[in-house]
Amino acid sequence: MILSLAQWVQSTDFFTALRGSWYVYPIVMSLHLCGIALFGGLILLTDMRLLELALKNYSVSDVVNQLRWPKRIGFVMVATCGLLMLGSKAEEYYYNTFVRIKLSLVALVFIHGWVFRRSVYFNTAEIDRAPRIPGRVKLAAGLSLLLWTCVACAGRGIGYIQPPLNKIHAAVYWPH
Repeated sequence: MILSLAQWVQSTDFFTALRGSWYVYPIVMSLHLCGIALFGGLILLTDMRLLELALKNYSVSDVVNQLRWPKRIGFVMVATCGLLMLGSKAEEYYYNTFVRIKLSLVALVFIHGWVFRRSVYFNTAEIDRAPRIPGRVKLAAGLSLLLWTCVACAGRGIGYIQPPLNKIHAAVYWPH
């Protein structure tokens, strides 16, 4: 069922044209990487502050709150471009173990955010008032770093798995 859905998605005119474009697909991939740099860098800064390893002269509230919107912009770039790439090669990615690992890790990141949202990420004023950074905050930051590092590694692994070419049905769009 998932394979059929993947084949249908990638066979739409939109994703066929995207996959076959000499310019658009590389631009989407490049924007995905730029988004990763922006989003990942800001996640790193935030987590390093929560772990008291960087930006100690700034309150947790300042770091978290001021980086929230730029992180969202980076995330939208990453997610949008990632979905475009996924849709354009859905069948190929269906056979790729690293795609499954990456998507599972992204699901864990969302669970992480949900679990720590109220007690850490939207509770920065209380963290600033504490004499020391609470253990749950350091746990959240450490897990965040671990999960996002694993997501990046899994994402990088995607390019090293060759799909079974005898099973791929993707058509390439060649403009006339």
